[in-house]
Amino acid sequence: MLSSAFVALFNHLLNRAEWARRRLLPFSGRPARLVLEAVSIDFTIEADGHVAASGGPAEPDVTISAPLAALPDLIDGWERVMKSVRINGNAEMADALGFVFRNLRWDPEADLAGVVGDVAAHRLHRGALRLLTGQATAAKAIRDNLIEYLTIERNVLLERASLSQHASDLRALRDSVARLEKHVEGVEHRLKGAPAHS
Repeated sequence: MLSSAFVALFNHLLNRAEWARRRLLPFSGRPARLVLEAVSIDFTIEADGHVAASGGPAEPDVTISAPLAALPDLIDGWERVMKSVRINGNAEMADALGFVFRNLRWDPEADLAGVVGDVAAHRLHRGALRLLTGQATAAKAIRDNLIEYLTIERNVLLERASLSQHASDLRALRDSVARLEKHVEGVEHRLKGAPAHS
C-alpha cells in the first residue's frame, strides 16, 4: 500500500516535470529502494522516466534512506527532507535521483485548479497557507508563554541570563576550591618537613 502511494505521488510530480523524467531516462529498468526506517519501498525507473513499484528480490542500484520524522517537511518541499537523507549506490544514478528529489516541487494550487477552477484554487491555497502560518505562530506564542510562566512565575526553569550567571558562579567556585586544595597541599607539605615540638 505504501509502495503504491509513493509511486502514485512520485509519478504525479513527475507528470508536471519533463526535466525530471529526462534526467531519469538513462536509468530505465534499474531498481532503486527508498528506506523509511523500518519500511522499504522498491521501485524501478520506467522507459518514459516515470517509476513503477517493484517487489522483486533484486539488489537495488541505489538506496535512499530517510528518517520518518523528516516526512512532515514534505509540505515545505523535498529539499528540506533531503537534508536528512542518505543516498548510496551507483554514483550517476544516485546523483540523478538526488537532483530530482531535491528539485521536484508539488504545486497544490495547480492540482486544486483542475478540480475547482483557477480562482477558487488560488483562494483555497492562499487560505490554507494563512491557516498553516497562523497555527505555527500560535504554537510559537504558546511555547513562549509556557516558557515565561515556568521561568518567571513558577521558577521551575532558569532564565538564560540566570543560567549563564549560575554557570559562571560554579566555575568561580571550582577555581576557588582548586586554589584552596593547592594551599592545603602546600601547608601539609610544610608541616611534614617541620621538626616535631616536644
